[in-house]
Amino acid sequence: MIFAIDMGNTNIVLGCIEGEKIIFEERLSTDINKTSLEYAIVFKNLFELYNIDNKAFRGAIISSVVPPLTDVIAEAVKKATGKKAMIVGPGVKSGLNIKIDDPAQLGADLVTGAVAALACYKPPMAVIDMGTATTISYINSKGQFCGGPVIPGVATAVGSLVSATSQLVKISLMPPKHVIGTNTVDSMKSGAVYGNAAMIDGMIDRMEEETGEKLNVIATGGIANVVIPFCKRKIVIDDFLLLKGLKIIFDRNYKERS
Repeated sequence: MIFAIDMGNTNIVLGCIEGEKIIFEERLSTDINKTSLEYAIVFKNLFELYNIDNKAFRGAIISSVVPPLTDVIAEAVKKATGKKAMIVGPGVKSGLNIKIDDPAQLGADLVTGAVAALACYKPPMAVIDMGTATTISYINSKGQFCGGPVIPGVATAVGSLVSATSQLVKISLMPPKHVIGTNTVDSMKSGAVYGNAAMIDGMIDRMEEETGEKLNVIATGGIANVVIPFCKRKIVIDDFLLLKGLKIIFDRNYKERS
């Protein structure tokens, strides 16, 4: 069994994977003020909740876009599992063929998602990850990672809108019954949900026009299930995409180190 962690700016996704089976997937709020001990206690409680013996782990792997917290989480993993975590980055082979200006700039989350997408779906494709930012990764017909747009995430944009105005209020990200809102809250919900769905449809259209390729489209991330169902395009939602990618990367490197 392996313990896989994908650490984003808003949430930390945790999962235990046995063979090809994901035993559980849970989310924590990212908190850079927590200590390694506090995180270790959370991990231990999760293992207890799912009746997982912490001695059953053969390893752990972390994907992180929050550098100040990476070592803290790695230390917490060591305390909770007794295993030194593999960290996606320099020295860890992903097997991904990266064709951007500076491959070293590519975030670990994008690497992990692309690795899983190539293992589970057929290129050319667009991989959408909806979190603090909405990223759309383009993978060409040769399986090469060629870049893509980075867009303010749904919750990020709504939060900025509320903080920058005097009369707009915090809203839940639930779709209203109509695109044309007749009150402030429904109007904001329409913009957040239907507006982002239309944006994704439009961006994929433009990417297909630019590349001349018909793209398979896969989406993941905490907000994907809210927005993607309202897209007009056919888009597959894969909630476990990043955990799958972490498992693949772990196996590729674990075999080399064995």
